[in-house]
Amino acid sequence: MSHRRRATPRSRPLTMAIATALAVTGGTLATAPAAVAGTTAPPAAVSAATGASTAGEVLDFPKASEIAGGGATGFLSRSTVGEYRWTRTDGSSTVLTSPGGPVLGAASDVVATQTADHVLQIRDMAKDAAADPVEIELTKLGGGVNIAIGMVGSRVLTSAHTVTGTEVLRVVSREADGTLLNDAVTGLPGDAVKFVVRSAVPGAALVSYASGGATRYAVVDLAAHAVVETYENPASAVDSPSLALSATHVAWVERTTGADGKPAKVVVVADRERPGATERFAVGNATGVTVGLTGSWVVYGEDATGHEGGRLPLVATALGAGTGAGTGTGTGGDAGKELLEHATSLVTAPDGTLLVRGGSLVEGEAEGLFRVSAGADGVSREQVARSGEATQLAVTDFDVPEVLDLDKHRPFADFTFRVNRPHARVAMVISGEGLIDNYLYMWRGHDSDFGRASGPLVARWDGRYDFLNGDYGQSGVTSNGTYEWRASISPWDGVGKPVELRGKLTVTRAPRPHDWDHDGDPDLLSVNAKGELIWNEDGHGWNIPWGTGWNIYDRTSVPGDLGGTDQPDIVARDRNGELWLYQGGTWQARLSPRSRIGGGWQVYDKLVGGSDVDADGKADLLATDKSGVLWFYHGTGNADAPFSPRRKVGGGWNVYNQIVATGDIGGAPAGDLVARDKDGVLWLYLAKGDGTFAARTRIGGGWNAFSHLVAIGDQDNDGRNDLLAYSRTTYASGGSTYVDGYVYKGTGDWRAPFGARSSLEAEAELAPRFF
Repeated sequence: MSHRRRATPRSRPLTMAIATALAVTGGTLATAPAAVAGTTAPPAAVSAATGASTAGEVLDFPKASEIAGGGATGFLSRSTVGEYRWTRTDGSSTVLTSPGGPVLGAASDVVATQTADHVLQIRDMAKDAAADPVEIELTKLGGGVNIAIGMVGSRVLTSAHTVTGTEVLRVVSREADGTLLNDAVTGLPGDAVKFVVRSAVPGAALVSYASGGATRYAVVDLAAHAVVETYENPASAVDSPSLALSATHVAWVERTTGADGKPAKVVVVADRERPGATERFAVGNATGVTVGLTGSWVVYGEDATGHEGGRLPLVATALGAGTGAGTGTGTGGDAGKELLEHATSLVTAPDGTLLVRGGSLVEGEAEGLFRVSAGADGVSREQVARSGEATQLAVTDFDVPEVLDLDKHRPFADFTFRVNRPHARVAMVISGEGLIDNYLYMWRGHDSDFGRASGPLVARWDGRYDFLNGDYGQSGVTSNGTYEWRASISPWDGVGKPVELRGKLTVTRAPRPHDWDHDGDPDLLSVNAKGELIWNEDGHGWNIPWGTGWNIYDRTSVPGDLGGTDQPDIVARDRNGELWLYQGGTWQARLSPRSRIGGGWQVYDKLVGGSDVDADGKADLLATDKSGVLWFYHGTGNADAPFSPRRKVGGGWNVYNQIVATGDIGGAPAGDLVARDKDGVLWLYLAKGDGTFAARTRIGGGWNAFSHLVAIGDQDNDGRNDLLAYSRTTYASGGSTYVDGYVYKGTGDWRAPFGARSSLEAEAELAPRFF
């Protein structure tokens, strides 16, 4: 860091310039332009019902806006959509249109708008806003292409780009006698480029520029048109996010390395009266630090809207309180006095106070404009204008249903939270009996500019659980049942406190024929060579024994719910021809004890369940006898007598070695059949809805490559029934024999009901029967 004070014959009239720089009179006046619009009358011209403020009342600050300048009689704001507005202390306001560039003005009531043809129109907002402005044509200034970069009082700073590629900083004004002042600022190096006005006080501006590969700062005396002080930021060409100028100090932000070796930032305050004397204030690795100076205090905070994470509230720290102050190596004083919960922009007023756009959590305050003042008793702040926006996050409404039907919310269920401010996010946790915290992923709203109207926050859930806290990282589909949910709605910019919500959520789905754990995904059953009944979660999960002794049965089928319990049931025929019913129980009990349906079922070669063939909402059963006749058993819904007397469908079904009831795959309400003949050709029988079927349709060939076809239902939860197929090829692993399984996804088109196959995720142990 270097500090150079440049003395010139015209450098000391700065104090007088502060007192006189606000005057804008004389000159050639143009007709009233279209640069001023939307002026509201002062209180003297309107009734109290208009909402105009009177002396001592808090003003209205435009929503979604930042502070851009301040004078003795009002302030300049800029909205996120580029609208500039001058608000007077009497509560009236004027919209300033400036199609040729930003509205300029600092530390005074004088502002300049720009027309599309590069004419500056300068007006004193303390006077009649409708009065003709003073004009300066930038294209006629000479010395290069002039771009207005700032204005303090009546003095405009321009950056003149010459034909040789250099830049010249100039001071321009229309003097009281009408003459045009257009002087180059002296005291700058010849390679200085990229001029930006960063802060101002009456009569002086703090300008940043690049020179010699470094970022430098110059204090420009606007009366002398000369640089009176320069400072250097040692962080290469990286500029400070914010700078501040007062009558006694200059402040900026430097990048450095902390004691832990990680990147960090410090606020550096240089004493203008003692060259080389600085104080430094650590601000961690804050992203966008806002800096201000008032009296003998430095004020700094973090513009938390520009990043995610922690915040740095606006604090004030007394200068000269640190060790080594004045030596150039000192460290600033304590953490200082917290003024606001956060700050997004600030400017210096003509009297040396600060106008800060920020937010407060104090009751009766919120977002708006605050004046920070230094006095004999220290530093204080008061709110001078309110925007009507909230600082503290609050949930205004939310939509998390007490009962969530995941059949209707496929593939996602959205939980909606409406909040009173932007820059918020929601994280949800669902937990229940037997489950470790079941985390939903976090969804965050758009990283919008502060003040933009915020939409709802949404946590989107696909109905799955994920045991992130342990249990071998297990994940899967959440079963039906009642759970507790917790939602944390937090400000991602760190401003204000989070909001915690809790409630209960009952997950439900319509019962499905193969869904024993009630998670909406069909499961697979098999009987192995030992006679064990094996349950396989979702057709590709763990193999869990459900009981032994099942080798007494030679036919088994899963028709669906036969007894009104909303649980899938099993029918099994023993070798004596007796048919038995196993009703589905709870998830813990799995199956109820068997009950006898009747005898004489040995006449049948195949038992086919899984379709509501007549579309009456009750599960039915189909059977083929050994002569090839297909019989229809209408489901009654009564577990004590689950089937009506049989009804003949038709003959010739002995040409098929497998018949499976797929449920609806053709778009009709009744359940369909798929049959494979001895040549491996697969045929589709569409149900008519009366217990009979339309003429068969050939689906395709080559299906004799599979040992088992299983109509498992909607395996991938897309609303269309699928088909499982197990290979005839076996392989050994860990002392057991396995087969590969495949799923053929349902398409919903009866002309081509199944798409290309995909492999199941887990092995299936070889078994005599899959069902």
